[in-house]
Amino acid sequence: MSAPKFDEGRLMQVLVAPIVSEKATMVAEKTNSVLFKVLQDATKPEIKAAVELMFKVEVKSVAVLNQKGKTKRYGRSVGCRDNIRKAYVTLKAGQELNFSGEAA
Repeated sequence: MSAPKFDEGRLMQVLVAPIVSEKATMVAEKTNSVLFKVLQDATKPEIKAAVELMFKVEVKSVAVLNQKGKTKRYGRSVGCRDNIRKAYVTLKAGQELNFSGEAA
């Protein structure tokens, strides 16, 4: 079974930013996975293809979760932060992701 073909321009936009936090770092050390902020309508196969394309690594699995934006007040006005879709990308054993840009 061959992997489905995705539009390369779309894949470049799927990954919005890596999430660097204490929780993300702990998860990364335990399960060899990386946490990304992704587009709201991104699918698991798209996320997998995007990570493999951009970082030249093999992806074992992808888990996604939708985080509802918090309601925030500023004086009298009430606003809402944007909803966030996060992707936990687990890499295959021996694979490593470096954000510095140079190829391993």
